[in-house]
Amino acid sequence: MNEAPSVKTLQALVGGMDCGGCAKTIEASLKQLPGVTEAEVKFATGRLSVYYDPKLLNETAIAERVTALGYTVDVAEPPQFKTLQALLSGMDCPSCAKTIQANLMQMPGIADASVNFASSKLIVSYDPGQVEEKLIKARIQELGYTVEAIEESTPVTTSASRAKEKTQKQDLIEWRFWISSRQGQSIIFSGVGLLLGAIAQQLALPIWLARAFYGIGMVVAGYPIARAGWFALLSRQADMNLLMTISAIGAVILGDWFEGALVVFLFALGTTLQSFTFGRTRNAIRKLMNLTPPTATVKRGNQELSVRVEEIEIGEVLTIRPGQRVALDGIVISGNSAIDQSPITGESIPEDKAPGERVFAGTLNQTGFLEVQVTHRSSDTTVARIIHLVETAQGSRAPTQQWVDRFAAIYTPVVLLVAVGIALIPPLVFAQEFNVWIYRALVMLTIACPCALVISTPVSIVSAIGAATRSKILFKGGNALETAGRMNTLAFDKTGTLTQGKPVVQEVYDLDNRVAKHLLMIAASLEQQSEHPLAQAIVTEALAQGLELQSPHNFNALPGRGIWGQLKEQVYFVGNRRLFTELEISLSEKVEELLAAIEAQGQTPVLVGTRSGVQGAIALADGVRLEASEAVRLLKQVGLKHFVMLTGDRTAVAQQIAKEIGVSEYQAELLPEDKLQEIYQLRRSGVVGMVGDGINDAPALAAADVSFAVGGIDIALETADVVLVGSDLRKLAYAVDLSRHTVLVIQQNLVFSLVTKGLFLLLGTFGFVGLAVAVLADMGTSLLVTANGMRLFRVKNYQHCP
Repeated sequence: MNEAPSVKTLQALVGGMDCGGCAKTIEASLKQLPGVTEAEVKFATGRLSVYYDPKLLNETAIAERVTALGYTVDVAEPPQFKTLQALLSGMDCPSCAKTIQANLMQMPGIADASVNFASSKLIVSYDPGQVEEKLIKARIQELGYTVEAIEESTPVTTSASRAKEKTQKQDLIEWRFWISSRQGQSIIFSGVGLLLGAIAQQLALPIWLARAFYGIGMVVAGYPIARAGWFALLSRQADMNLLMTISAIGAVILGDWFEGALVVFLFALGTTLQSFTFGRTRNAIRKLMNLTPPTATVKRGNQELSVRVEEIEIGEVLTIRPGQRVALDGIVISGNSAIDQSPITGESIPEDKAPGERVFAGTLNQTGFLEVQVTHRSSDTTVARIIHLVETAQGSRAPTQQWVDRFAAIYTPVVLLVAVGIALIPPLVFAQEFNVWIYRALVMLTIACPCALVISTPVSIVSAIGAATRSKILFKGGNALETAGRMNTLAFDKTGTLTQGKPVVQEVYDLDNRVAKHLLMIAASLEQQSEHPLAQAIVTEALAQGLELQSPHNFNALPGRGIWGQLKEQVYFVGNRRLFTELEISLSEKVEELLAAIEAQGQTPVLVGTRSGVQGAIALADGVRLEASEAVRLLKQVGLKHFVMLTGDRTAVAQQIAKEIGVSEYQAELLPEDKLQEIYQLRRSGVVGMVGDGINDAPALAAADVSFAVGGIDIALETADVVLVGSDLRKLAYAVDLSRHTVLVIQQNLVFSLVTKGLFLLLGTFGFVGLAVAVLADMGTSLLVTANGMRLFRVKNYQHCP
C-alpha cells in the first residue's frame, strides 16, 4: 500500500502587492511548484497560506519563488488567529453585508471576515494581539447593526436567543416592539417630530419651531443612518444609508425641512419593516439549530455527568432517557427504544433501535433507555452538516444574482454621475436655477441605490431553500435551485433509486397443486440458515405472511447453487437450475416454461423440490419502491414530460420496471461510463437532471446539470446538488415545482424592480416626483419584492409528500 503524502502548511505575510491581480499571480505561480497542493493569498491582509509536501519542497524554495515575482515575504511564525461567530440584526439587503465586511477588513488584525446575509451570520478570523473582540463588536454597532456573540463550536442559537427571536417576531405586530426597543422608539419620535413640525408649519407658527421639530425627528431616526452612511463612505461603499443621508441634508440646505424629515422617517420605517420581514425567511434554519440540546449526560467512570456537547469526545458513552433528544451521532451499545427521526429523515413513524444501530443528533428518544457510543463530534454530526449546507446554500449567489451584482456595480456609479450632471449642467450651461436642479439631483440619489434589485434574487432563494428545508429537501445553493427550475429532462438510475436495492418475493408458483404458502414455508425454513440476499428475502416474506418456520436437519449450503436440508422425514432442495441439474433432478416441460416466463419478466427464479422433482418456484426481483410510480405521476403533474431510466441491468428487467412506474424511455445494460455518455447526449437537447443514490452513479450525477440524491444521507450530502432526506421519491415533484416557482418569482422581481427604477429615474429627472415619493417608491419596491419572494414559503407540498 502506498503511503499517503504528508502535508505541511506555510503561513507568511507578503508585501509589495498593489491589487488583487498580484495575489492571483502569486497563487498561480506557487501552484506550479512540484509538491504544492494548494496556495491562497488574501490581498486585503497580505496573508499567504501554502500547503505542500515537505518531501518535494521546503519553505525556502517557496519564499524564493515569491521573491522572484518581485514581492517580499516574511515567513516568521504567524499569529494564532481566533474566530468570532455572531448573529447580526438590522441588515435589510446584501449591500449591508458588504458594508460590514469592507469595514471589518480595514481594521488591523482582521485576517478574514464574512457575512452571510441570508442567515445573518458573521464569521471573523482575527489576531487577538492586535484587535480585541469587543472592538470588532463595537465597529459593527457603529455601523448601525446589533451583534450577539456566540462561541465558535456551539450551536448558533441559545435558549435565550430563541426566546428573543420569538419575542421580536411577535413584537413587530404588537405595540411592545415600538415602545420598548430603541429602534421602535426612534421611529415613533421621528414620526411625532414630523407631525408636530407639519402642524406648526400649517398653523403659521414661528419657522424655527417647525424646524426644531423636524430637526429632532431627523436626528433621532437619522443618526444611525448617517453613522452607517459615514462608515460606508470610509469603506468606499455607496450604500443606501449614505445616499439617504445626502438627500436629507441636501433637502435641509435647500430649506425644505419637511421633505428631509419625511425622507428620514420613511426610510427608517421601511428598513425596519423590511429587516423583520426578511427575518422570517431565516426561521427554517433556526429551527434546525434548535434541534440539538446544548448538554448531554455522559458516563465517565462510575458517574453520569452533564457535559456541554462540544466537550464530548468520540468514543464516549451517552445515556439517553425517554423524552430526551439525542445530542450527538452515535451507535447504540445498550438498550432498545423507538426513536422519532422525523426532524432528520422526514419519516413520520418512529424507528426501533437496538444495539449496533445508528442514531442521529436531534432525534427524540421515545420509549426506552439507551446507551450510545459517540461517533461524531458536535461540529460533524449529520444535523450540523445539514445546517452548514443550508447556510452555505442560502448565502450562495445564484446565476441571476451574479448578473444583478454586476449590473448594480455599474448602475449605481452611473446614476451618481448622472445626478451630479443634473445638479451642475443645467444651472452652469443653461442658466437654470440651482435649487431646482439640485433638488432633482437629490431625488436621483434617492433612487440610485439598487436595493430592491439586489434583494430581489436572494430573498427568493432564501425563502425557497427555507421552504424546501422544512420539507426535508436540501438544495446546495441558488445555482441548483435555478437549474432545477429550468430542467426539462429527468434521468433516473434504477437500482437503489427506483427500486429498493434488495430482492423481494414477487410471486410463489406451486406446481404440485398445494397451497403456495406451504411451498414458501418449506423454502423459508431452509433459507433461514443462509445469509444470501435471496434467502433473506424469502424468509422476510414468509414471516410477513405469519408463517411458522420449522428447524431443518442435516442442513447443507452449496455456494453458487443453493441449499438442501431435511424437514421431518423429507429432504428438500432450494436453489437455481444448476443445483437441480447437478443432482440429476429432471426439469419437466412445465417447469421449463415457468422458468422462461419468470425470466422474461426480469425476475430471478428459485426452485423448490425433492428427489422426485420440482414442486414449485419462487420469483424474486429488486422491488420497485412503493412510491416510485406516484412520484413519476406527480412530476408529470407539475409539467415535467421527458423521463429516462438508466440501468446496468438486463433489458427485460428495465422494460418491466419502466412499464410499472410509467417511464416510456429506458436504456439498459449500461456500464457507469455508458451512463455518463447518455447524460452528455441528453444535455444536447436541454437541461438535464439526474436522480441516483450516489454510490455507483456518481459520474452520471456529476455530469448532469443538476443532480438529486436519495438513499443514505451521508453519501447524499457529499454527492448531489439536491438531497431528498428520507429517500421519498415523491419529494422530487415538490422540489421541481418549488424551483419553477422560484425562477418565476425571481423574474417577476427583476422586471418589477427595473421598470420601477427606470420609471422613477425618468420622472425624477423632469421634476414630476419629490424626495418623499422617491423614498416611498424605493422602499415600497423593496418591501414588495421581499413579500413576493416570501410567497415561496407558501408553495404547497403535495398531500402525498410527507
